[in-house]
Amino acid sequence: MKSLWLASLTAVCCSAALATVTVRGQSGDTVEAHVAAAKAAYGADQIGPFNLCNPPAPAGGQRGCGGAPAGPPDRARWHAEPVKVFDNLYFVGQTEYSSWAVTTSAGIIIVDAIWDYSVEDEVAGGLKTLGLNPADIKYVIVSHGHIDHAGGAKYLQDTFGARVIMSAADWDLIAANNQAWPKPRRDIVATDGQKLTLGDTTLTMYLTPGHTPGTISTLIPVKDRGVPHMVAEWGGTGFNFTLSPDRPQRYWFETYIKSAEHFRDAATKAGADALIANHTNLDGSTKKLPMLASRKAGDPNPYVIGKDGVRRYLTVAYECAKAGLGRL
Repeated sequence: MKSLWLASLTAVCCSAALATVTVRGQSGDTVEAHVAAAKAAYGADQIGPFNLCNPPAPAGGQRGCGGAPAGPPDRARWHAEPVKVFDNLYFVGQTEYSSWAVTTSAGIIIVDAIWDYSVEDEVAGGLKTLGLNPADIKYVIVSHGHIDHAGGAKYLQDTFGARVIMSAADWDLIAANNQAWPKPRRDIVATDGQKLTLGDTTLTMYLTPGHTPGTISTLIPVKDRGVPHMVAEWGGTGFNFTLSPDRPQRYWFETYIKSAEHFRDAATKAGADALIANHTNLDGSTKKLPMLASRKAGDPNPYVIGKDGVRRYLTVAYECAKAGLGRL
């Protein structure tokens, strides 16, 4: 595949600079109180993105977002082998960026399409390695419109005729982006609570704006050695918000908080007891994927963290966003 690797979206690699002054409001509503609540949910087993609670670096100390290399990174830096995670869910992503393949009786659903430079290798090639046919890809759910999750969608759309699903707000987000990465043609628009049924499997998508204007989080029914589970994927984690003059940082924190609560409620109601993310460091995939390779009969699936674990994960995101709002 001829890559159109260019500088990534600013939002992918930059975190918004925030003031670190602690604001005290009503009792129990201080920055410290929300950090403490997040830490309690994080627990000794370290479930959830607790790093979001760290005070942000000063503006001058943040990583720059320009200066991307002229070509894609060397394959040795990003290639990962595909892994069967559940009976009907497979990891087909990179060392840092995740893509997931849901197999059904009528074809395959891809959740997140990673980068344009890696999608052919990891997704199409990974499916072949697993004994699956990439021509069976019917849908691609793009959790949010950043290049590291949407960059490969056009390849899957053009090569296999896959239908691409994104929220209206994030279709608009990529349409407004003037960088020359390969953007998919506008296709299916996701709505809150929308169900996607393919064959014997139904996924449910929820609009959880915050990380981007139209982030999608998804519930995925799976089986592990025949035992049913419900997987939750929180679609966008970082506080690197899409800032605009009409919608300041406060708006994005408040939106993120509502979304974390919304998806936590949906996941709880659905009985979600397993969790995946779209970055390997956000769900422990860097450790869990190798564990699956040596998993023996009777060993637990490391992605199954229990209903309380899923709720705690989303509580960490919720409370750290509350702390971030308090720092403004």
